[in-house]
Amino acid sequence: MSRRHRAEKREIIPDPKFGDTVISKFMNSVMYDGKKSEAEAIVYGALDAIEQKVRQEPVAVFHQALDNVMPQLEVRSRRVGGATYQVPVEVRVDRRQALAIRWLISAARARNERTMIERLSGELMDASNNRGNAVKKREDTHKMAEANRAFSHYRW
Repeated sequence: MSRRHRAEKREIIPDPKFGDTVISKFMNSVMYDGKKSEAEAIVYGALDAIEQKVRQEPVAVFHQALDNVMPQLEVRSRRVGGATYQVPVEVRVDRRQALAIRWLISAARARNERTMIERLSGELMDASNNRGNAVKKREDTHKMAEANRAFSHYRW
């Protein structure tokens, strides 16, 4: 990690079908081994499946799912004296989005449907309805932050 200055953020090109940069970021996170076309097929297939099942705009369902998974608080380890405290801190907007994307994808991969398209569409629909493992992960993170609220004065 460079001490001179922060690395500048790369500009992310919007996805070709919907023109949405968040979907493009999501697609890049789904991607394995640089196989963008496979990731694209998975994400677009999942969005098409959502449109078939719930008869709503799939991009709106996707953004609703992402909003429901984004954490507001998290705990960070802070060493004071000889003890390490779990200090609750607010999550920055870009990290919030990155965590939500990561949790959605890992929850989808852990599901037991047949194809990744079915898993991802199921997890996105569950998350948009405030259910599923990704939402549970957010709730657990919030509970942890709430339980350690006593150490919030160690915030830096």
